[in-house]
Amino acid sequence: MSIVFILIGLVLLVVGGEFLVRASVALSFKFNISKMVIGLTVVSFATSAPELLVSLQAALNGFSDISLGNVIGSNIANLGLVLGITAIITSISVDREFYRFNWPAMMLFSIVLYYFLYTGGHISRLEGLLLFIGLIVFLILLIRRSRRKTEIAVEGIDDSLKETSNFKMIIWLLIGGVALWGGSELLVDGAVDLATMLGVSERVISVTMIAIGTSVPELAASVIAALKKEKALSLGNLIGSNIFNIASVLGITAMIQPIYIQSDQILTNDIFWMIGIAFAIAPLAFLPKRFLFNRYKGVILFVSYVIFTGLAFLG
Repeated sequence: MSIVFILIGLVLLVVGGEFLVRASVALSFKFNISKMVIGLTVVSFATSAPELLVSLQAALNGFSDISLGNVIGSNIANLGLVLGITAIITSISVDREFYRFNWPAMMLFSIVLYYFLYTGGHISRLEGLLLFIGLIVFLILLIRRSRRKTEIAVEGIDDSLKETSNFKMIIWLLIGGVALWGGSELLVDGAVDLATMLGVSERVISVTMIAIGTSVPELAASVIAALKKEKALSLGNLIGSNIFNIASVLGITAMIQPIYIQSDQILTNDIFWMIGIAFAIAPLAFLPKRFLFNRYKGVILFVSYVIFTGLAFLG
């Protein structure tokens, strides 16, 4: 049954990613705002929902390692696995806003998370509130910056989405959100069952199998967007998901139930992998070819993720 759950979950996640990307592009036409903003808001909220549900339930049940490992592992998977695979499939162009605003914001949230965990050994309700307030400030600044910026044309956009009705967009968003949530739940349940039978720890399960399961929505949405050459949306979705994972998933979870470190390896190993891969994508964006994530850069990211996963199980 675990394998059946995994297969059904994958199908739902691919379907949900398709509906979510179509709805997001339609919204960008409707409100005349940057597709990067849509990727960092609508898509990120929907694809971060599985992480939120998993982390909140784990924290309430006293399994804080799953709450932290889920988010940290998902952020590593978003850039190592998802960005790596997407770049291998097709080159991803990098907007200048990436290094002027989006990447620095992601690094700031990552470092703040490390500071909260390092200084107190947990994320308190106040710290959770500060993370969530930081997300609101980030979104306000992002939208203001997008309004001052001329939209750059992106190849491969389905112009027929300009005529999408409000009702149809709502239906697409609902189908996408429900499919992503249901698919992630099935995939995580199946993965946890298999991991439990293998006798690995909660931390290893959370930073690898659960993280991969809850990152599949990002993988589905990003690969579909990349195949359709919605490159700005694909990269924006990943950066936004990492920010949302830290600020909204851990922020909201900690406001309801403080999150404590139970395994030292989360603080001494996993979070450094998260910060390291997040930092690495900046110099990769400037290496030849500049402002382009091509196949060999995707291979570097993907191999890094494979190494992280292997070390997690070996450890």
